[in-house]
Amino acid sequence: MTELGEFFNKKSVNKAEISRRTRINTSRLSELSLNRKARLTAEEVVLIAKAMDIEPAILLMEVCKNVELVTEK
Repeated sequence: MTELGEFFNKKSVNKAEISRRTRINTSRLSELSLNRKARLTAEEVVLIAKAMDIEPAILLMEVCKNVELVTEK
């Protein structure tokens, strides 16, 4: 499961409702929730956040919480 999938579960998100409100089909939402190789677009972040009534930055920080800069040695 991806960070987006975990966030959806934590917030008890109904993917069908998100799909209806954003026009992102349910298969794409499932792919983004389950496939770690799937890449979320900026437009999808904004649409999903608006459908969840949260700021896009909150969703972005949640799905990117494990992203870190390379540390120099």
